[in-house]
Amino acid sequence: MVNFAGLQAAVKERLEIDSAIAVVETEGPTLEAAISEAATLLGVPLRYIEYEIIKRRTSILGIGENICRIRAYERRDVKAEDERIDEEIYEEMEEADLLEEDVDGQVFVQCRHDGVYMKITAPVGNGESAGKPAVLHLLNKRGITSFNIDLINNLLRLPETDYVRVADFQNIPSRDSVVNVEISDQETKAFIKVSPPRIGGCDFSYEDYSDMLRNNGVVYGINEELLKSFADRPVYKERICIAVSTKPVDGMNSYLDYFFETDPGSVRLSEGADGKVDFKELNIIQNVMKDQKLAVLHHAEKGRTGYTVTGKVLPARDGSDFPVTLGKNVRFAEDGVTILADINGQVIISNGKINVESVYTVDGSVGLKTGNILFLGNVIVTGNVEEGFSVKASGNIEVYGLADKATLITEGGIIVRQGITGKKNEHVSAGRSIWAKFIENATVSAGSMVVVSDGILNSTIDAGKCVVCQGKRAAIIGGHLRAVEEIRAKSLGSPSGNTETICEVGTDPKKKSQRADLEEKKSGILNDIDSININIKTLNSIKQQRGGLPEDKEAYLRELIENSTKINEELKKINADIDEINAFLQNLPMIGRVSASAKVHPGVVIIIREIRYSINSDYRASTFILENGLIRAVSYIEADADLQQKAAR
Repeated sequence: MVNFAGLQAAVKERLEIDSAIAVVETEGPTLEAAISEAATLLGVPLRYIEYEIIKRRTSILGIGENICRIRAYERRDVKAEDERIDEEIYEEMEEADLLEEDVDGQVFVQCRHDGVYMKITAPVGNGESAGKPAVLHLLNKRGITSFNIDLINNLLRLPETDYVRVADFQNIPSRDSVVNVEISDQETKAFIKVSPPRIGGCDFSYEDYSDMLRNNGVVYGINEELLKSFADRPVYKERICIAVSTKPVDGMNSYLDYFFETDPGSVRLSEGADGKVDFKELNIIQNVMKDQKLAVLHHAEKGRTGYTVTGKVLPARDGSDFPVTLGKNVRFAEDGVTILADINGQVIISNGKINVESVYTVDGSVGLKTGNILFLGNVIVTGNVEEGFSVKASGNIEVYGLADKATLITEGGIIVRQGITGKKNEHVSAGRSIWAKFIENATVSAGSMVVVSDGILNSTIDAGKCVVCQGKRAAIIGGHLRAVEEIRAKSLGSPSGNTETICEVGTDPKKKSQRADLEEKKSGILNDIDSININIKTLNSIKQQRGGLPEDKEAYLRELIENSTKINEELKKINADIDEINAFLQNLPMIGRVSASAKVHPGVVIIIREIRYSINSDYRASTFILENGLIRAVSYIEADADLQQKAAR
């Protein structure tokens, strides 16, 4: 029988990896526009975007539109590397105490109609405070010779100040600074161009600039920080963009944000532990589990109104809501926007609808074209399962062709119409029954029955109930077959008698295998206990002779004693598990028989419960049973009607 927890864990791990990758599809007139849109949707810089081109169309002779459609996702490796580099740089800056740039304090002087004003800014980091020479230089440059030196000295003692009047000023209006305001034709931008004041002329303050813009109709989109900085540090005779309009943004239409790959032709190759690409793992099937989130519906958004620099409204279009129709085995969650899976299976998009399919059909053979199949549902393979490939499912597996040295694992049943061949590393395992035309050199286990029509050759077979080989050539030759209730065939063994065929019934193969594993583990633990006890005895002897041990040896002795306690507890648990299995096997009903409707050849070994019997001569149409502690042959007993009906399926 198969423990399917491993398959479920593998699917869950793959789903977690896939769900961590946010994928968006965008389009634009150019590749650059599509990438920029993807970066906006994912909320990452352009350099973090990895993409593949889905569709590209270029207009011919000006006819038609240029369209570039891409599928994009965030490059986690680049982002992680950037974050690591940023962290290293930050640490280096912190160690060097360079988190703040050293900037000296500054002095600004403005001549206004009512006087001369001075402003002081504080130094940054290890910068120096503004000094008197800088103030005197600026005043002299503007032709100011009469000022309140005591007030200036007092101001310089302060860390920083706003503009403070420090002197009278005789204004000559014809020498004032001049500001020209220019508005673009579409009212999308506003510019200022300032000429410098001459000696005796006034500067423009921040408030003056604001009034000038307002008086010229510029009331929206003004860059206030730039304007404040410009008032302190004006740039003369250059055209400066001081205001920008806001473009209207049309609302997005409703859309679905998918949490699975929407392109059925996409192949995601995986790397093995050695870094090599495993071409058997193509990850074509997108498994989902019941109640897993498949998509989220984003409703249409309102448009965002724009404004020109003069305050005119630029209207925007609201997005439209489009109806969403769900496919099979999916539903909306209570929030009305999240789409969930109703069953385990494969998620696909068909006719624009999200569906979860419980059956996955491989049209042809499982091989390099398909990769290994891992599916939470039923799998149908119309061809073969080729050598070295595997099919793992939670439902039934049906192979129309041959399972050729391949692995098949499922919680349900398996049907292989042509037959099963195997080798050392491949096996076929089902939670329920297995049907095949023949089984050759294979390892097969089933929770219930193994039913074969043409024969079983040199194979290891475990069945939770019966092994049935029926048909014109229904022979079991070679190998080791185990079943709880019965092994039945037309003939057992080889006519030459050179091939050992072991048929074991009346016991549970799974339990016996578990017991063998426990016995092997127990043997290893007993060896460990012997080794630990010898070391403890040696250290105690040294301790007694010398009156103590060095600190490291004393610590080692304590560790050995702790390990001895733990390992003995583990041994008790293993012994209890072995006793439980032995009791289960001992209390199995007195069933178990081996039957051959035609002949049993020498070389066949029959084991019923723990009793072993070797066949040394031919037996015809016989059934072997356990009676009074001995195995004996009786006339062939036909299978009961229930078994015949099940085997004939």
